[in-house]
Amino acid sequence: MLEQVIFYTILTGFLITVLLSPIFIPFLRRLKFGQSIREEGPKSHQKKSGTPTMGGLVILLAVAITTLTMVFKFSEPSVEIYLLLFVMIGFGVLGFLDDFIKVVMKRNLGLTSRQKLVGQIIISVIFYLIYRKTDAFVPEISIPGTDLALHVGWFYLIIVIFWLVGFSNAINLTDGLDGLVSGTSAIAFGAFAVLAWNQSQYDVAIFSVSVVGAVLGFLVFNAHPAKVFMGDTGSLALGGAVATIALLTNLELLLIIVGGVFVIETLSVILQVASFKTTGKRIFKMSPLHHHYELVGWSEWRVVVTFWSVGLLFAILGIYLEVWL
Repeated sequence: MLEQVIFYTILTGFLITVLLSPIFIPFLRRLKFGQSIREEGPKSHQKKSGTPTMGGLVILLAVAITTLTMVFKFSEPSVEIYLLLFVMIGFGVLGFLDDFIKVVMKRNLGLTSRQKLVGQIIISVIFYLIYRKTDAFVPEISIPGTDLALHVGWFYLIIVIFWLVGFSNAINLTDGLDGLVSGTSAIAFGAFAVLAWNQSQYDVAIFSVSVVGAVLGFLVFNAHPAKVFMGDTGSLALGGAVATIALLTNLELLLIIVGGVFVIETLSVILQVASFKTTGKRIFKMSPLHHHYELVGWSEWRVVVTFWSVGLLFAILGIYLEVWL
């Protein structure tokens, strides 16, 4: 029975996105919600200027509709479901404001770093305050591949903020090539669906596979050459959601492995900035890392497929450490 629920959840999320996107994309185009491409980015990306963005709204709508429909149909919605939707929509709204400022108010950088950080922290603290009142709350950090767990007490609030802010920004940084985040996030959420199912957290598993279905449906229009971008609306929401799943399943450190592509992309930016500020030299031709491979001559599609493959290996490793080791 549960296997059927998982299948129909993925199918529903996929179909909603596939059916809504052809309506939504022309609407975004009429509103002139086109992506502005940074001049310092790869020159080959300039032709993408004007491609509709904010497509993440379709993903959010598909995930919310699919999750609530399936949960109400096959079980009773848990607090975890509402926390997941709260964080996903909250970060999605923050990303929408960022996108809106970029494309409508013509400020290419969107929200300032401080404004975005404050918004992310507020959402993270609200999540923590609600989560700590639930029976599922355990202020511990599990060590992947072992039975060990560290009790961290009040410091868990810092971990919540760091994980939600860090991974929402990590997926946002990864969103630089057609289909890159759609594919890697589908893999990461698929892995956490397996892990949540293994813990009998079926509502969390349903949410996870609804995201898988929605982003795969979005990939139909986001694969190279992309007809629409998810924008910060989608990438911040997906990052916040996957971090929330890791927190709810008490698999915080395992997210570093399952989301290894996002971690590596973020580290490439940190290393590039640190190297340039300390030595005046760049480690990569451009960061995040996917741009480096473009500039050494890889096609965009080759970079994306390679990163998908690496993401799949990380996901398999994460499941192995938690389920089979």
